[in-house]
Amino acid sequence: MPVTIVIVLITLGVSFYAWSKEELMYKLIMDPYSITKKKEYYRLLTSGFIHADYFHLFFNLIALWSFGSTVEYAFSQVYGTLGEIMYLLFYLVALVVSDLPSYIKNKNNYNYSSLGASGAVSALIMSRIIFDPMSEILFFFIPMPGFIMGTLYIAYSYYMGKRQYDNIGHDAHLYGALFGIVVTIILFPFAIGHFIETITNF
Repeated sequence: MPVTIVIVLITLGVSFYAWSKEELMYKLIMDPYSITKKKEYYRLLTSGFIHADYFHLFFNLIALWSFGSTVEYAFSQVYGTLGEIMYLLFYLVALVVSDLPSYIKNKNNYNYSSLGASGAVSALIMSRIIFDPMSEILFFFIPMPGFIMGTLYIAYSYYMGKRQYDNIGHDAHLYGALFGIVVTIILFPFAIGHFIETITNF
């Protein structure tokens, strides 16, 4: 079974189960204050497997399946069987890295918490764009080439992260996206040459 499908199923199951167990939801959520005071660092990872509601869950899972499948295929093509393990690690590390800035910013704020796989999903989206910059992606329901969407996504996440107008984890989106770009270039150095050649011929 593809790793992406396994991640989708686990995330689906954990999210549904946590909705029925309020105590478990609290135990898994990214709560910077608890991480700081109780050293519960596992929350940086487990918070990526729970979601706020059906819309939040299914939006992330659809994006995870859509973009993750392509990225997983690239890992497998280049690294063989090892690629599946590398892809899984890529996803899990992205969950943690995307949460770190919010944790650092709010480590003494007992009112702050976050949850969801959006940071890791952002990493997958950007990784896919590096591989195929001309693939058409919707941004606010407007279709556009991936490299344009990626640029706007990063700019928007940065802007909204600074403004803090809503309860969306824009910092996680931003740093997840940057993680996806950097790690993809490191693991697939040939991809950046293809990316540059493609967008310069646009």
